[in-house]
Amino acid sequence: LDIPKLPLRDGAKVPLVDEGNTEFDPKLVDLIKVAIGKGWYHLDCAEMYGTEEEVGVAIEESGLPREKLFITNKVTQGIDDIPAALDQSLKKLKTTYFDLYLIQIPFFAKSEEDFQRAWKSMEEMKKLGKVKSIGVSNYQRPDLEATLKGASDPPVINQIEYHPYLQRSNDYIPWMRENGIQVGSFKGLRPAFRAPEGPLIEPLAHIAKAHGTTEAVVLIAWLMQTKVVAVTTTTKPERLDEYATALSTKLSKEELDEITKVGSTYHFRTS
Repeated sequence: LDIPKLPLRDGAKVPLVDEGNTEFDPKLVDLIKVAIGKGWYHLDCAEMYGTEEEVGVAIEESGLPREKLFITNKVTQGIDDIPAALDQSLKKLKTTYFDLYLIQIPFFAKSEEDFQRAWKSMEEMKKLGKVKSIGVSNYQRPDLEATLKGASDPPVINQIEYHPYLQRSNDYIPWMRENGIQVGSFKGLRPAFRAPEGPLIEPLAHIAKAHGTTEAVVLIAWLMQTKVVAVTTTTKPERLDEYATALSTKLSKEELDEITKVGSTYHFRTS
């Protein structure tokens, strides 16, 4: 798969779409091997998911050189000792570094100092070469502002729930980009699968029909073409092939604008 990449402020580049796994599946190792075999080289993992060992085995058994992969991982439970949490995750995933390492949730912090203390630890891990880029997930603007106050190497990305029905208010997305923080989207397919009463049902259907594809592919294409990293999840190998067609699905400006405009009239959030 020739997946386009989004430049990060530190010079690294992150593939604009990835394959994540949030639920344990006894066939997870085989599924990840299938994904890698199909060219899905950006793997989105997390300490919280409880699937690091399975992903590590799949990576090892795939035989693909490590430098071909882009591995994102996130720390949650180990936030009080990030160096130890990172070492444990690296061991489970059978690698010596992560391409992108994120603090997954901000709720550990009771003060600005807590945010800054955790971020200093992230910066140290990057200096040691154990991670190439560092970022956050689920952060609101006050969380980022507190982090940025003490950062010498600011977050390169914030992975949040983001889709046409949750485009974030108060110019949050433009503000992040002005501060060199790219946007990653999880649950980006919610308008197609979880909001049947939403106003995008008809527009997505006619756009999908025009391109000979599915509503899910249209949403992935919308994310990618608006420079948002799309995090997808599936337990079905056939969905990997479906999602891959988003790479060749080019929405027109009118189609992009319609999805954005209609989506903004409706609010739907799952996290």
